[in-house]
Amino acid sequence: MPRQARIDGAGTLHHIICRGIERREIFTDDSDRDDFVLRMGTILAETSTRCYAWALILNHFHLLLQTGTVPVATVMRRLLTGYATKFNRRHGRHGHLFQNRYKSILCQEEPYLLELVRYIHLNPLRAGVVSSLEELREHRYCGNSRIFARNGDAWFAAHEILGRFGKRPNTALQAYEAFITDGVAHGRRDDLTGGGLFRSSGGWSAVISARAGGIFLKSDERILGDSDFVERILESANEEMEKRARYFHLGCDLEKLVLVVAGALGINPAEVEAPGRQPQRVEARSLFCYWAVRELGSTSTALAKRLGLTQPAVSLTVGRGERFAAERGWRLDDFLSKALEDAGSNL
Repeated sequence: MPRQARIDGAGTLHHIICRGIERREIFTDDSDRDDFVLRMGTILAETSTRCYAWALILNHFHLLLQTGTVPVATVMRRLLTGYATKFNRRHGRHGHLFQNRYKSILCQEEPYLLELVRYIHLNPLRAGVVSSLEELREHRYCGNSRIFARNGDAWFAAHEILGRFGKRPNTALQAYEAFITDGVAHGRRDDLTGGGLFRSSGGWSAVISARAGGIFLKSDERILGDSDFVERILESANEEMEKRARYFHLGCDLEKLVLVVAGALGINPAEVEAPGRQPQRVEARSLFCYWAVRELGSTSTALAKRLGLTQPAVSLTVGRGERFAAERGWRLDDFLSKALEDAGSNL
């Protein structure tokens, strides 16, 4: 059965589980772990991707990420490729380090966000990496310790998590600690490690009860959430695919997008991709990258090569373009028809 495409969108929440190939170790010592955390923090900050929970185990890791200026798939590709290259060079090995495809489940924020934070942050204790909650509190390779330390990492949403437990920092931290402690008795939570009807509905009894009442719930293995949430996500994903197919049918490739941006800003097309820090060129380049990534589905790698930029620079440029378009209320469709007509396309 062919693999389904990943579903993503700005602001969506993803529980990511990535294992070593053949379940081999992917972290052999603290140098490996430190490299991973530093690399992860840099990439998440550059792409405005928020992390709500994370934990490194010997042969796998868990992340709870909220999509920022670039798709989570791009973030993960940069993270895994960079780390694997460094790991192989350091340990004198060759070949794949990770399983071919990491698991990514798009999650409904309520009621799952805090449950996933607890599940992921208790993972080192369940796996025997630490032997007690006291050790877990100090364990450097799990987001739980960052929360207790009230760490100010730009990429980790420690303050946002604590804010869900109270307005006063000390009271919130105590409530969070009680929440984590209470989760130890829950053991392994298979309902939080995947999507689908069984997990999203809370077990077969709930599914059977719903069907007995004439209710047939919408489900998808890529999504953890209630039926309405699943339906909204799938509709949004289908609309995105249809929109990109329409752009393709209209011949709106990157070359045409240059003309669209030039028309929107009233500048010469040569200025859109020209280097330089002049405000007009920065605006044009930002809008071009934003629409290329978010509307046409281009990768930051391809744009970096085309524009002579680094991938981090493209990610920052996409974010700048998003803000620029939002401030003016601009959408690609608003300018597309006229630009294509001017270019001689038949709509």
